Parts: sequence; C-alpha cells; structure tokens
Amino acid sequence: MKFFYKALKDGKAITGHGEAKNKEAFAANLKKQGLHPLVIKVDKAKGGGFFGPSKKIKLSDLVIFTRQLSTMISAGVPLARSLSALQADSESLYLREVVAGITHEVEGGAPLGDAFAKYPNVFSEVYVNMVRAGENGGILDEILKRLATQVEQDASIRKKIKSAMMYPIVILSVTVLAFFGIMLVIVPKLGAILTSLGGPNAKLPIYTQYMLDVSQFCVSSSVIRHIPLIGMIPGLNKLPNLFFILGLGVVAGIYFRRYIKTPRGKFWFHGMLLRLPIFKTIILKIAIARFSRTFASLMSSGVSVLDALAVTGGAIGNKVIEKELKDAAQAVRNGKQLSEPLSESKHFPPIVSQMLAVGEETGQTDTVLLKVADFYEEEVGTMIDGLAAIIEPVMIIFLGGAVGLIAASVMGPIASLSKNIGSS
Repeated sequence: MKFFYKALKDGKAITGHGEAKNKEAFAANLKKQGLHPLVIKVDKAKGGGFFGPSKKIKLSDLVIFTRQLSTMISAGVPLARSLSALQADSESLYLREVVAGITHEVEGGAPLGDAFAKYPNVFSEVYVNMVRAGENGGILDEILKRLATQVEQDASIRKKIKSAMMYPIVILSVTVLAFFGIMLVIVPKLGAILTSLGGPNAKLPIYTQYMLDVSQFCVSSSVIRHIPLIGMIPGLNKLPNLFFILGLGVVAGIYFRRYIKTPRGKFWFHGMLLRLPIFKTIILKIAIARFSRTFASLMSSGVSVLDALAVTGGAIGNKVIEKELKDAAQAVRNGKQLSEPLSESKHFPPIVSQMLAVGEETGQTDTVLLKVADFYEEEVGTMIDGLAAIIEPVMIIFLGGAVGLIAASVMGPIASLSKNIGSS
C-alpha cells in the first residue's frame, strides 16, 4: 500500500510518500529513519496515465486550493503552515508536489507571488499578478477569494466554448479524412473507369477534370522526387505527394505555434483575432468582462488605480488590449481619469467608459464595473449558445454540399459517357 505522511525531524515538519504492507509497518519504518510521524494516511492521489503523474491540475482542484488558502490566511494561520496543511489534504499528486515546492520557497523568504510564478503551467500570469497585488496591498485573503470566483467563471466560459466547438471540429475532421480517402483511393479508380469509357481524349466537365487532376497530384510522387536528399532515398521517393503536404503542414504548424509564443508573434496573433468576424465580438466581450471584474476586485480591495491597471492588463489575455491599458495608465499618470482614455479606445465600447465615468463620479467604480462584468459575461454565454445552434446546420450543409459536388463530378460524366456508348 502507498501512504502519505507528515512527520517531525529535528523539530522540523516534513512530508513525503512511501509504501508498506500496512499502516503499522509504515510507521515503524519512519521511526527507524529517525522520524516522528504526525499524520499517516493511505495515499489516494490520482496518477497521470501512461507517462507517470499528470503535470496538469484540474480547475476544480485549483479553486478548492485557492478558497482554502484564503480561509486559512483570513483566520490568521501563518502562510507556511497553511500551505503545509493544504499539501497534506490534497488528493492531486502533482498539486502536492507544487505546493511542496511553493512551501519551500516561502520558508526561504520568497514572496508567495514569486513562488507561484515558478509553476506557470498551474498558475496563470493573471493569478500570479493578482496574488502579488494582494501581497502588496495586505489583502491577500480577499484577493484569493475573488481569484477563486474568477477561476470558476473562466472555467464556465471555457467549457461553453469547448462544447460549442466540439461538433464542428468533429465534422471538419471527418470531412478532411474522407476527402483524403476519396482522393487517394476512390477517385483514381473512377478516373480509370472514365478513361475506359470515353478514351484518353474524352471531354469531361471542368469540375470533374479538376478533381481528377488534384487526385493525380496527391497520389503521384512528383514533388518528393525533386527534394534534395529525400528524393534519393529509395523508399521515400515513392511516397505520394499527399504525405509531403501533410508533413509540410505539421512543420508549418509547429513553427507557427513557436512564433505566436514570442512577444512580437503574440501581439500580431492577438491583433488578427480581433479582426476575425464573429469571433472578434466574443473575444472582445470576454476581455471586457475579465477587465471589469479584475479591475473592480482590485479597486474594492484598496489597490491603487495604476497598480490595478498593471495587473489587469496581464489578466485580459490579449496583448493588443493590454497595450491600450498601458497607454491608459500613462494618461492616468498625467492626471486624467481612466474613463477619458478608454473613451478613445478602438476596442472598449462606449458603454464601458460611460459606466466607468459614472463610477468615478459617485465613488463606486468597483460596483459599477461588476455590473458591467455580469452583463458581458451573460452576453458571452448567449452568443456561444447561439453559435452552437447555428454551427450544426451550417456544417451539415457544408458536408452535404461537398458530397454532392463529388457525386456530380463522378456520376455526371459516367452517365453522359454511357449514353454516348449506348447510342453508338
């Protein structure tokens, strides 16, 4: 059996894992090592599949961890002790490892935000920046409460988007695979039938001839044979061009992902997303909702406007809008109210600056922005539900049109050539 333990050694609490036949045998082993066991329990941590423990943490586990840490800090429990207790209670093996590392950093004198930043696959830039703001303002427990709520809301929006996109992705994948199968297997055989019926000089409809030409290019190896080095390898120079196209697409995709992770590429990619029809509206509404809720949370917790803007810019998830907020922060430094530069923004709608101006006049900026966040989050949910209802019939029409075009390209010439043969 596997066990998790917490024990004292030289007056210091340590945690770990081990195996033994039973709990008593495990306790005896710890005592032989000079440890005084405090907690011993069966390890119920979930593993990670074929390649060892999972290096991801469920959002639900992150929400629970955040809420519990907030509760313990607000109750006056020292930070290191709070982290140690949460490590022992977690059922996620990887979360235990992460919290153990964070505890070690905090005991060494590192700020909690910096300790979180060492695990970017668990704690996002938004999470880390908000924790840092909470530490600087002395309101860490309040920030963690709001963070837990925000993580839950982000998870809900993400779930809706994934649910809406699942059907079109499946349909598109099936369509692409069917297209490749038709081009590699079926169309060459049909081309041979058309040639046998009408002869090599038979006149075919332009769309039929185009389909045959595409199929011929896919199954031939004309491109691969002319590639240096690869074209000289006996096995590879006979591969269809389609494999070369797929390989080229994979390489292009890898380099594209690397490029959009660079600062310049990320800025370009985020700008392109804000120009896509339909999707730009959803992205903007999500960004505005996230800005409003995060900024309101920080303002209500006593964080200054400039510090709140610095944190909120990283919380939005779009570098173009983040740059606008940096420009707005510069205007605030020059003595302007935040609503003024936002009213000139290319992406923030007028209602946001107007509501913000009302909040600045009444001293209720946080309350007003929370209402803006609620409004836009509801708008996002409505748009995603509407898209999910529209996408399904559109994809069916698209798939039906593709099948109909292929059928017309094949059956039309066969019927015409058969009629000519019968009349002759």
